[in-house]
Amino acid sequence: MNKIDLAFTPALEQARLIRTKEVSPIELVELYLERIQQLDPQLGSYFTVIADKALADAKAKTEALAGDIPELPPFFGVPISIKDLNPVADVRCTYGSPVLMDKIATHDDAVVTRIKHAGFIILGKTAASELGSLPYTEPVGFPPARNPWNLDYTPGGSSGGAAASLAAGLCAIAQGSDGGGSIRGPAFCCGLVGIKPARGRVSYAPVGDYLNGIATNGPLGRTVADAAALLDVMSGYVTGDPYWLPNPEKPFIAAAQQPPAALRVAFSTSIPPVGDAHEVCQQAVLETVQLLEGMGHVVEQACPDFNGLIEPFVKIWQAGAVAPGIPPQVLSPMNRWNAEQSASAGQYLQAVAQMQIVSRQIVGFFNNYDALVLPVYMHPQIRIGEYADLSPEETLQKIIFWVAPCPPFNASGLPSIAIPTGFDSTTGLPVGVQIVGRPAAEATLIAIAAQLEAAKPWIQHRPAFALG
Repeated sequence: MNKIDLAFTPALEQARLIRTKEVSPIELVELYLERIQQLDPQLGSYFTVIADKALADAKAKTEALAGDIPELPPFFGVPISIKDLNPVADVRCTYGSPVLMDKIATHDDAVVTRIKHAGFIILGKTAASELGSLPYTEPVGFPPARNPWNLDYTPGGSSGGAAASLAAGLCAIAQGSDGGGSIRGPAFCCGLVGIKPARGRVSYAPVGDYLNGIATNGPLGRTVADAAALLDVMSGYVTGDPYWLPNPEKPFIAAAQQPPAALRVAFSTSIPPVGDAHEVCQQAVLETVQLLEGMGHVVEQACPDFNGLIEPFVKIWQAGAVAPGIPPQVLSPMNRWNAEQSASAGQYLQAVAQMQIVSRQIVGFFNNYDALVLPVYMHPQIRIGEYADLSPEETLQKIIFWVAPCPPFNASGLPSIAIPTGFDSTTGLPVGVQIVGRPAAEATLIAIAAQLEAAKPWIQHRPAFALG
């Protein structure tokens, strides 16, 4: 296998190759570090590369393979990237803020601990928007993260670096987080699979809660199976979690291997109250539901009513600029404005109550449907710097419209998966859809997504930039 093919080999297959000793952890780490050195100066997908630590870990794991290990962790020796909103002990964690450029984490997030226990080797920390607050990744003081399919465009945000690194073959699989579309949007922008798990599926330990449960960690993968397997690794209760779900009856990876029974599927190309999606995004939805109908699923046009959600969600989102305790004067203009707009404690609690009322209605919609197919974003990718000259108020309105299909499912805690469906014939950039499910029903979404992936494979597509 040549180096480019190996770099784009799915993580599960890399794990198999390591087990059968057809490739070693040190070979994989050296390959990805070489690609990062070659391509990332243009791509900007990593804030921090921990080459020495990764090589030392890879060397130790390669040496261990020479002995008799009775049972290896599932991803032993596979290289992964971690988003720079999640602390990794003894590695800097900037949260996309230049004032934290020298901040060294003293602990691992629980999700990082689980990733290490699964045998992964961490290559570095990927780029994120400042405080993870924006759907593009252009924080002040850092080079912008770019889309490997076209460097003039964003890879999305806030997990933009995670998606760009994976799509460009600079890691085998990636960890991200999603508080309003921050996994699904980058997956859409970069032609990947991204899962926003149900609330309580993945622990936020050692933090107990963040913005009333709208945010969660989750996986980005090249394939549905990779994303499902990483979700298995990341999932599980940690003592004291304010939200938690029981472990699934079967691992999520099993759902990727078993087509679902006939399901009742709703779809919409319009998002109330913002309106119709761009033609390209509408077409992706319509082609997807046509495939599902041909597979025997019952398809019906319908959508929950999201009216009444935007205002409370924005209030809660804006509080994220205040929560870290960083002085507003050192934040970017957008987050400084968010901090200034941040509600009082009473107003915040009122917003939470209103968000939860609307969320009950959204969850209730799924009493009649097993899944809902929607656009991921309302229009295709924006160019790097497209919003740079706008006022914060103008930027907010642009963001609200663009990401409108995503926040309702952060608010309601419902699971959602973003999958690629093809390419925009005008720009050559990826397009895709998101599929939303019932509470705690990630397995159903994974099964549907795997069924669509089998009917219309996308793993063979690679950005020309990444082919060197």
